[in-house]
Amino acid sequence: MSRTIDVSAISGNAPVEVKEFVGDVSGIFANNTEHQGPLFGEAIQDRLRVTEVSINQKAEAPKKLEGRVVIETIIEEDMLNGGGNIHGGCSAFLIDICSTLALAALSLATTQKLAFTVSQSLNVVYHSPAGLGDHIRIVNQTLTLGARAQSVRSEIWSVTHGRLVASGTHIKLQPSSPPSPKANL
Repeated sequence: MSRTIDVSAISGNAPVEVKEFVGDVSGIFANNTEHQGPLFGEAIQDRLRVTEVSINQKAEAPKKLEGRVVIETIIEEDMLNGGGNIHGGCSAFLIDICSTLALAALSLATTQKLAFTVSQSLNVVYHSPAGLGDHIRIVNQTLTLGARAQSVRSEIWSVTHGRLVASGTHIKLQPSSPPSPKANL
């Protein structure tokens, strides 16, 4: 179920329609499935708040653009490991979901289209703990938006403690079309 998005609460230079789309985190992923039951991490997705959507010139390649999406949330019990800190799997999940939003923002802003993609690799480095009640910020910046391959760099920051919690690189691909039925004859 999608929610009403207050784009005035989302900073950045992206067009309003891009902010409206990207700002509806749980609606984006729930609408891409035929599954009728609860989705993995659905309660966590519902708590994610987009605070910035920007489309900027790349500093190293001024003829190219990059998407930047910043998302914030508070760590709750369903995000913790046995030691009382954000679970590594939850950090990877956040990087997966949030980095995809940066790719969507750049694609929508530049082509007015979205491409269905799947993860090829997700590499995560864990830097420091974040615990129950900590305010975290997930900063996502696209690296490439090619015809088939796309990549994003993400960082999870503890706003509460002013330190980097985890960072990751996510590579996504447009899947190949399935072979035609005649190919199996």
